Amino acid sequence: MRSVKMIRAAKAAYVALSAGFCALGALLMLRPGLSVALIGSIIGAAMIAFGAVKLLGYFSKDLYRLAFQFDLAFGILLIALGLAILIRPNGAVNALCIILGIEIIADGLFKLQTALDARRFGLEHWWLILALALLAGAVGIVLVMNPAGGARAMTVLLGGALLAEGALNLSVALCAVKIIRNQQPDTAAPRFQHIG
Repeated sequence: MRSVKMIRAAKAAYVALSAGFCALGALLMLRPGLSVALIGSIIGAAMIAFGAVKLLGYFSKDLYRLAFQFDLAFGILLIALGLAILIRPNGAVNALCIILGIEIIADGLFKLQTALDARRFGLEHWWLILALALLAGAVGIVLVMNPAGGARAMTVLLGGALLAEGALNLSVALCAVKIIRNQQPDTAAPRFQHIG
């Protein structure tokens, strides 16, 4: 039987960072006058941290393997994007919005599949993941299309996108990560003997 410590740690970190994204989104919506450099630095650091958590989740192998199934590539992408933003944190808000918008659209699409897989597994709250994935994807599209005029309006829109992304990931962590004490170990593929 394998330990569930890594899965618990991944779930706790996923929940904490998702709640942090929600709080950051709400802050940006309430205080749109924050400096672009500060916003860029915070978002860059948050993306790197969330990328690391996604990698931890991927390697934890939760019971259903729904919440973290795409997180190897997505974790690496978040870390790379976070580093790019940290290198130039005072870049234009528009560029930051496009980068984050594309990330949110991609995550929304991945979570659509997670919701459908959760439905097949019989998880009760699969519809919540589906609804939030659609909402986050729509907000990501709006963020990329950049309909707002000034920097303050874009900051509010960016805050709304972070809030939607945080809520989506929070719902996935709470609804799709199942931890059962003493989970069965993975069945390993048969080993082939080297003949030589």
